[in-house]
Amino acid sequence: MNFFYIIGTIILSVYGQLILKWRIAQYGHMPSGLTDKFIFFGKLILDPFIISAFAAGFPATLFWMAAMTKFDLSFAYPFTSLSFVLILIFSALFLEEPVTFPKIIGMTLIVSGIIVGSRA
Repeated sequence: MNFFYIIGTIILSVYGQLILKWRIAQYGHMPSGLTDKFIFFGKLILDPFIISAFAAGFPATLFWMAAMTKFDLSFAYPFTSLSFVLILIFSALFLEEPVTFPKIIGMTLIVSGIIVGSRA
């Protein structure tokens, strides 16, 4: 049950990142003019999906606080690296971002590091 807190942190964090990228891509590139930038960010901040991404950050923090009551930080924190793996997978599936060989090697190294670090 204690790992549920870490998993909750990861899932909510991944959700927030994917939603932010998806919605920001819908609005296009950031304009160059200062006034246009304010309008651009104003639209983003009022987007319901972006609001949900921000809102996911609060329970993610609560999950992380709960995890800190159960685990040493040096044990728990490496598991948050799993968010890199999930973002690679889901950004490829939902955002059609490329999965390259170097990215796969990097993810393999991250997972290997998690395995080694969690055994210490």
